[in-house]
Amino acid sequence: MRLAWSLCLLTVAIIVLGVLLQVLGPGRESRPEQAADVIYLVGFIGIAWCGALITARRPGNRIGLLLLVGSLSAGLVEAAEGYVAYGLAHPGALPALPLAGWLLIWTWVPSPTVLMLLLLVYPTGQLLSPRWRPVAWAVGLWAAVTLVAMALQPEVPSAGGLTLPNPLGLSGDAGELLRRAPNILFPLILLLVLVSASALVLRFVRSRGVERQQLKWLAYAAGLNLMVALLPARWLGGWKPALDNLAAWGFPIAIGIAILRYRLYDIDRIINRTLVYGLLTTTLGIVYASLVLVLGQLGGQGPSNLAVAGATLTAPALFQPLRRRIQAAVDRRFNRRRYDAARTVEAFSARLRDEVDLDTLTGELLTVVDQTVAPTKVSLWLRSRTPT
Repeated sequence: MRLAWSLCLLTVAIIVLGVLLQVLGPGRESRPEQAADVIYLVGFIGIAWCGALITARRPGNRIGLLLLVGSLSAGLVEAAEGYVAYGLAHPGALPALPLAGWLLIWTWVPSPTVLMLLLLVYPTGQLLSPRWRPVAWAVGLWAAVTLVAMALQPEVPSAGGLTLPNPLGLSGDAGELLRRAPNILFPLILLLVLVSASALVLRFVRSRGVERQQLKWLAYAAGLNLMVALLPARWLGGWKPALDNLAAWGFPIAIGIAILRYRLYDIDRIINRTLVYGLLTTTLGIVYASLVLVLGQLGGQGPSNLAVAGATLTAPALFQPLRRRIQAAVDRRFNRRRYDAARTVEAFSARLRDEVDLDTLTGELLTVVDQTVAPTKVSLWLRSRTPT
C-alpha cells in the first residue's frame, strides 16, 4: 500500500513539473493549446490516484499497478519533453539536457504496453484463459525489445527537428540497425492492440452479473469519448483538443467505479439517460434549425426574429412528447426487460378495473410480480376481517 501511494505522489510531482514546463515552454501561443496540455496532464493525476486506490482496496487486482505504471510513464514523457523544449529555448538555463532527451525517447514505451495489458486483464486483473498467455508474453517481449532499441538510439530527437547526443547511444553498424528498428516495431502496436481488444470483446460476450456491469462502465466511457471525437472541430475552434482530453478523464473514473464496485448497478440507468437525452437534444436541435429556416423562407427573407421566436416557442412544447417517445424507443431496443415489465403492469392495471373475483386477482397479481421482478420465490398474504 505504501509503495502504491508513493508511486502516486511521485507521479503527481512529475506531472506538476510537466505542467509548469508546458505552460512556460515555447510554442504555446494560444490558451486552448495550453488548456489541452494541462487537462491532458492533470488527467494522469486521476489515473495515478485511481491506481493507488485500487491497489490499496483490491491488492490482488493487477489493474491498479498497471494504472500507476501507465500514469508515471506518461508523466515522465511530458515532463522530459517540456524540459528539453524549455532548455533548448533558453540555453544554459537547465542542466543535463541530453539525459532528459534520453528519458524522452524510451519512457513512452510503458504507456501502450499498459493499454494492451489492461485490455487483456480488465476487469478481473486476470487473463480470460490460459490461451491468452502467449499474447501477454508477446506484449511483454515487444515492450522489452522496443525499450532497449529506443534507449540505445545514437541520437535523441527533440523539438524543432534538432537532435541531442545520446549518452548511452550506440554507433556504427549497431547504431544504424537501431535507427531502422522503429520501422518494424511501431506497426506491431496496432496489431497487438487489436488482438488485445478482441479479448475484451470476447470477455464481454461471455460475462454475466457484476463482471458485465464492470465492462459496461468501460464501454460507457468509450462511447462518450467517441461522441466527443465525432464533434466537428469547427464547432469548437481551437478548444476541440481540450474537450477530447477532458472526455478521456472518463476512463479512470469508469475503471475506478467498476473495480471498487461503488453504486455499480446505476450504470444501466446512466446509459439509458445518456441515450435518451442525447437523442432528444439532437432531435430538438434539428427541429429548431429546420423551423428557423422554413419560417424564414416563408417570410420571404432569411431567418428573422419572428422565425427564431416561433422556433424557440415550438421546441419546448415538443420536449415532453418527444422525450416519452424516445424513452419508449430506447427501452424497447436497449432495455427490453423494463419495456416488457411496463407493458405487463399496464395490462394488469386495465384488467384490475373490471375484475372482481379475489382468487382471479390473486393469481394474476402473482403472475405479474413473477414476470416483472423475477423473484426466486413469491407469495401473497391477505389479512381476513373477523365479522362483527
